Amino acid sequence: MTRMFLRSSKSLIRPLVRALAPYVPGEQPKIKGLIKLNTNENPYPPSARVLQAVKAAVDGRLRLYPNPTAGPLREKLARFHRCKPENIVVGNGSDELLALATRAFVEPIAGQASRLSPSQSKKLETGATPVLQRGASVVQYFTPSYSLYPVLAEIQGALGNPVPLKPDFSIPTVKELQRGRRWDFRAALTFITTPNAPSGRGYSTAELETLCRAQKGVVVLDEAYADFAGENALRLALKYPGVIVSRTFSKAYSLCFQRIGYLVGHPELIAALDKMRDSYNVNGLGQVAALATLEDLACYRKNFRRILATRERVGRGLTLLGFRVLPSQTNFLFVRPPARPAKEWLEELRERKILVRWFNDRETKDYLRITIGNDAEMSELLQAAREILFR
Repeated sequence: MTRMFLRSSKSLIRPLVRALAPYVPGEQPKIKGLIKLNTNENPYPPSARVLQAVKAAVDGRLRLYPNPTAGPLREKLARFHRCKPENIVVGNGSDELLALATRAFVEPIAGQASRLSPSQSKKLETGATPVLQRGASVVQYFTPSYSLYPVLAEIQGALGNPVPLKPDFSIPTVKELQRGRRWDFRAALTFITTPNAPSGRGYSTAELETLCRAQKGVVVLDEAYADFAGENALRLALKYPGVIVSRTFSKAYSLCFQRIGYLVGHPELIAALDKMRDSYNVNGLGQVAALATLEDLACYRKNFRRILATRERVGRGLTLLGFRVLPSQTNFLFVRPPARPAKEWLEELRERKILVRWFNDRETKDYLRITIGNDAEMSELLQAAREILFR
């Protein structure tokens, strides 16, 4: 008994978890007067109707469990998207649902290894990739994109298959992917961030449809920024049985704090996800807020227009200062600053209490990602850029 307690606590943790590199979210510092342009939050608060609905729900209901399936919210979302409630599952932010999709559709390598022949098992022990059922343990995604995807693959004990986007962050055509031979058309699960983050590049529904049709496994079109784009691909989730679209109330609808996301897809895929969903996974106040949001869409569409107008103004201003500003279909800009490395710009802006995002990866290290704030915040950003450039 004593020996057991003398063991290292680390040895009690699964080797896979010990080796795991966790997802790193954007900073959430508490600095007075900070202009926070690093995590793509909406600069405008929820509508007055939403705030009133949430405040009214802070009553005796707090002692009760919320609706276990978010039924009323799914019904309202179904009317909004012209589908059925059976096409929708709601989660604790879309991140929870992306994790559920990985668990539901991707076979861990160890699960396949239990069915390998002795010679194949020996190959696995040496660290070499064994001959597995093609694609069944593969989580596939383009790079750069959402850095949560490889973490989900690792947690599942699956094979991550990152495939580079083209230099301009566009998606390679199916023929280009076939020639490159890195892309797996039989991958169990493929994530496509559309519009792309961190570049902000938008993709046409036509090119996404061509790629979805070529895939044999499940494709999740991660549309966190769809409300800021010229088009979206939701119809593909209602047309093809292997396509799922992910949406969130965080970015466009100012509900990051409440964590509400949902998936739209074929009822059989949605039912599989629902089996694995935690009980009461969506908090009651979040459900109230999301329902009220869907009743006040005119207010939010007005905010979308404001954000897009600010995005265009700031893009023009940064271009005049010598920044390379990539086309954006999101609520942020991906820019290559002039005169000095992007990391130095990050630090210079931080000294002026303006926080933006820098990614230390080969494809992205020369760029900054700048969330579109309100007009006053973005004017301060432009003024700070002038001071840094011309001091």
